[in-house]
Amino acid sequence: MYTIGEVAQLVGVSTHTLRYYEKENIILPDRNEHGERKYTESHLQWLKFVLKLKETQMPITKIKEYAVLYTEGEHTAINRLKLLEDHKSSIENQIKTLKETNKMLEHKITSYKEMILKGNEVDTNA
Repeated sequence: MYTIGEVAQLVGVSTHTLRYYEKENIILPDRNEHGERKYTESHLQWLKFVLKLKETQMPITKIKEYAVLYTEGEHTAINRLKLLEDHKSSIENQIKTLKETNKMLEHKITSYKEMILKGNEVDTNA
């Protein structure tokens, strides 16, 4: 079992963020007899998943929706699958955009290097 401070350090978020996630019913830690939050290894794995969703631009409303569906049980599997498939599609679009942008940047960088090697003045506006 982990304390809120230990979990915050392990997953790289603030205790404030963990309390917010709890308030929003994204994570529901256990409580000891003194009312202190106690997190299990399962909570840690769930948080890592949530943070990956957030890191890949899933809106917090969708993360909350997924969390609620998850806690409701197996009968929500189709809805959870749909949420994840939609998010995967969004990530694939992001990857496509990033690859296209990276290709443009590679071209621009190559152009600058060639201009510099030739001794030409670099146009800082382009």
